[in-house]
Amino acid sequence: MIMRRNMLWMLAAILVCGSSVLSSCTSDNDDNPINTEQAEYKGVPLVILDTDIGSSTDDLFALEMLYRYEDEGRCKLLGIVVDREGEDNAVLADVMNTYFGHGNVPIGLERNGINNPMRFIDYRNLCNHKTDNDELMFKRTVSDYSKLPNGWQLYRKLLAAQPDHSVSICSTGFVSSLVQLLQSEPDDLSLLSGVELVRKKVKCLYLMAGVFTLSDEPDYNFLQGPTYAKQFFELWPREVDVLYSPMEVGNEIEYTPETVISDIDWTDIHPIKQVYMTYNCNTGQKMWDPMVVIHAVEGDGMFTLSERGVVNLTEKIGTSFIPLVTGNDRYQKPGSKAWCDEMLGIIRKYTKMK
Repeated sequence: MIMRRNMLWMLAAILVCGSSVLSSCTSDNDDNPINTEQAEYKGVPLVILDTDIGSSTDDLFALEMLYRYEDEGRCKLLGIVVDREGEDNAVLADVMNTYFGHGNVPIGLERNGINNPMRFIDYRNLCNHKTDNDELMFKRTVSDYSKLPNGWQLYRKLLAAQPDHSVSICSTGFVSSLVQLLQSEPDDLSLLSGVELVRKKVKCLYLMAGVFTLSDEPDYNFLQGPTYAKQFFELWPREVDVLYSPMEVGNEIEYTPETVISDIDWTDIHPIKQVYMTYNCNTGQKMWDPMVVIHAVEGDGMFTLSERGVVNLTEKIGTSFIPLVTGNDRYQKPGSKAWCDEMLGIIRKYTKMK
């Protein structure tokens, strides 16, 4: 009996070991075996920014902060997905990349997304500003914007090349490019579908979206493309965390035009200062978008967060939250005046840098 029991234990051990070997030798987008039991990624945040640049100015500050954070060695900006249709919006991203010394950051362009969404401040002509010598004020790195990859294609390329569960996506615009990524099929970049690629490579999605008050106020970014919003909630893998930065958090953080212009007092040849000097930015612009960047790089400790739960989309394109211990969703809660001043201080710190 004892011998039989020992033989059973040996057989079980062989089966377990065999299954472990098999499970640790799978492949993603190449022919080399990879270990699916890799240690948790411990490096600096690897960030992809998904932005509707070309309307509100808070996108500009979010992007500027990522450059500054990377310069400090606190993150790695993998790429920028411009989710507002039109090459002129991609030019804005290129101008920002080049001005801040990050011209090598790849840009993806959405070509079949949300048709003509609302534009609050139209600063697309920034790329055509001239100096007193009638030269372009801002240089560019990209020579042919028609050759930029689609946003979802850039996502696939960047995600496939990163360690498992390592990428932080900061989404400050529409979710259309994210949906196109989730709908994508295996290709020469990865043998994984879009959903599988997100599940395998993304650590967290920091999403500037949602309204978690008692009202059923629709979310602006979701409302611009309701079909995409519904598809996002249907397709996003529930194993991957989503941290929402709702409208009410940034509502109390206002960076006034006068303060912006004063903070960049050493020059007029600065893309953000030119936007504030040239276009009507007295729109009550609040600092919504930088909140996801600060969260992705600085961590949870800077914020008061909800418990875990599940966020659902309502019929009016609002957001509702149901607490659930096993849920993958959390959201930032509005802070005190002192906290809002601290957040604005962080943004201003990086804006003041030469």
